[in-house]
Amino acid sequence: MYNNILILLGGPQGSGLESSAQILSKTFARLGYGLFADREYFSNIKGRHSYIHMRISSKGLPVSLSYPVQILCAMDAETFFTHFQDVEEKGVIVYDVSTLSTKYSAIPSIEPGLRERLRVSFSEFGLDGSISSLIRYLKAVKKTRFIGLDYQKILSELSQKFTLSPAHASRYLSSIIVGAIVGLTGLKLDAVAYALASRFAGRPQLIEHNMFIIESVSKTVMKEFGTLCELEPSANSLEKMLVSSGNDVIAMAKIVGGLRFQSYYPITPAADESFTLETFERLEVDGESLGSLIVIQTEDEIAAICSAIGASLSGVRSSTSTSGPGFSLMVEALGYAGQIESPVVITYYQRGAPSTGQPTRGGQSDLLFTLYASHGEFPRIVLSSGDHLEAFYDTILALNLSERYNVPVIHLLDKFLANSIVTTPLPEISKVKIDRGKTVFEKPDFKRFDLSRPISLRTFLGSNIIQWAAGDEHDEYGHIDEDPLNRRKMYEKRMKKLEIIDSEVPVEERAIFYGQDDARLVMIGWGSVKGVALDAVKEMELSGIKCGYLHLKMFSPFPSEYVKSILSKFKPENLVAVEHNYLAQASQLVRQQTGILIGNSIVKYTGRPIYLSELVNALNRILNGERRVVLEYGA
Repeated sequence: MYNNILILLGGPQGSGLESSAQILSKTFARLGYGLFADREYFSNIKGRHSYIHMRISSKGLPVSLSYPVQILCAMDAETFFTHFQDVEEKGVIVYDVSTLSTKYSAIPSIEPGLRERLRVSFSEFGLDGSISSLIRYLKAVKKTRFIGLDYQKILSELSQKFTLSPAHASRYLSSIIVGAIVGLTGLKLDAVAYALASRFAGRPQLIEHNMFIIESVSKTVMKEFGTLCELEPSANSLEKMLVSSGNDVIAMAKIVGGLRFQSYYPITPAADESFTLETFERLEVDGESLGSLIVIQTEDEIAAICSAIGASLSGVRSSTSTSGPGFSLMVEALGYAGQIESPVVITYYQRGAPSTGQPTRGGQSDLLFTLYASHGEFPRIVLSSGDHLEAFYDTILALNLSERYNVPVIHLLDKFLANSIVTTPLPEISKVKIDRGKTVFEKPDFKRFDLSRPISLRTFLGSNIIQWAAGDEHDEYGHIDEDPLNRRKMYEKRMKKLEIIDSEVPVEERAIFYGQDDARLVMIGWGSVKGVALDAVKEMELSGIKCGYLHLKMFSPFPSEYVKSILSKFKPENLVAVEHNYLAQASQLVRQQTGILIGNSIVKYTGRPIYLSELVNALNRILNGERRVVLEYGA
């Protein structure tokens, strides 16, 4: 029996893989298992190869992914060819028997690079390029176990039972691989029924049709092949777990944090957050109305940030969400928010760059951009989150800090967090505090930019107080004023906020060190590197090598003194930057802010996550004298 298992599901984009992942995720969670699942897909609507990489654990909640996998479920021939090398020795591959004669050379959608690698491999193996020849090879060399199912026959049985057209029945293709996973791992069907009811609430026919296939396939697999990868019962102690994507977690946090206005222009991978918020525009608890949440899809990202600033000026807690290309359009208005000291939160999901880059792949190459975006100098907070639960609390923290200090806050995330589905403990709502800063509604001779206080009192449009919000330099009331002495005072008033924020925000909200002072290697990273880095610490310790991880969260203002106090205990050759970019940007910032050189780097910029197996291998290479390791694993 397994207490930890890695699964890969693959098929054409638009074939139901995402629904499969949601159903399986809820099934595993219902049975108490911890889950971490990443979705990788091409930037097209339908047809190109897509896959779900999952890790299931009966002991704890997984925080990273790794290779090789124990199970590969292929909905089509392309998945088989793309991922057969990702399966461990004696692993299991589920495939469609109708694809046996298919050759990789006959699949037009396979990327040229992969096609060439397959040509070389098949030539070395002495194979004819077909799936049948590959199966014979894998059985002999890797002792791979195969489960061949007749997908069309299964769909035909569904069609006949429920009088569905073949085209209609084909929509249930993804349920075949769900059924295979259920049979292989020994999942209980009542948990599957719960997941289906949750996913397709109010659509009983969809539930019935999916359940028919899942039950039929799972029984066939168990009867003909056995429960080859049976999971041991979960030992996790949590009574309740949250099963959610990163996008959805942040949407939930914004609602809990009092957000009442969100603007956006659709862009991957940010848009899903706003789509979730749109389903909660009428807020109610136990039948009692809590008012409305306004979510607006604007004509472009310029309008998105400008409308969010306008909502903030009117007293509404507001934010906008975007990715790299969208943020590029927002930078002028970002400067406007800095000049008029207007709170606004920008939830920024990084993806492959520059330009359109890799719209559906991940990255961390926008850090330095967010720190210096827009012309001129003005205070901003740049905050990053490393996992779903952290992102929940950080989202509310971003809203609070923005209004407490009257500054724009950029909450920096990435595609890996946005599109991964994980199980986490339920957030503790009792920990949530709302801080809207100091406001005033009636005050004679009100000075919105009072020079006697770096953090100005705010008032709202529509109150009994008149205010001005000029983008030009202004006096204490907001009137345009270019006098040099006034300019200096206003400039310094704004910049003084960075010192105040640096002194007031607790260090644990800004950086966290995991490890001991006698660690042989200390990784420095941020964002979604957190989970795989912490798992790598555990893996390295199993081989007798102590490691640590410094998790950076706030980049502006940077926690220089704390970071220096941690890293100064180690030599440069014992420090390793781990990042999803070419330049190891956070390590550059560390050196700029502390003077400490990070002597080694492990970087990845393929758009795929950093996997535990490759990170552990890279750390060992660093120990053997390499100074820079570039990772590239993943389809």
